[in-house]
Amino acid sequence: MDYDSLAGHPVVGASWEGFVIENLLSVAPVGTRASFYRTSAGAEIDLVLELPGSRAPWAIEIKRGLSGTLGKGFRNAVEDINPERSFVVTAGSDRYPVAKSVEAIGLREMASVLGER
Repeated sequence: MDYDSLAGHPVVGASWEGFVIENLLSVAPVGTRASFYRTSAGAEIDLVLELPGSRAPWAIEIKRGLSGTLGKGFRNAVEDINPERSFVVTAGSDRYPVAKSVEAIGLREMASVLGER
């Protein structure tokens, strides 16, 4: 199987999401609670982390591509849960703001940020 076949496979997005979650949870502080957020109206956050000592959860959206583009579902979910910090984890390595209080960030750097907590 070549890269193009792999990248176009129907489960590649879900596989990437699982890989990101597994890596982030492996460096999260002891006592961190992990969940996801989804409503019947379509509001959705891939990973919600309740970190020990935090005033509010962290919201993490996971995108396989290099773009940190946010969907309406994520924006609505952020309004619902009012997280302390919000990120879009991408397959890239750049870090940049994508919306008010939301940063795009690569997996390696996100793991570093989380591990420093």
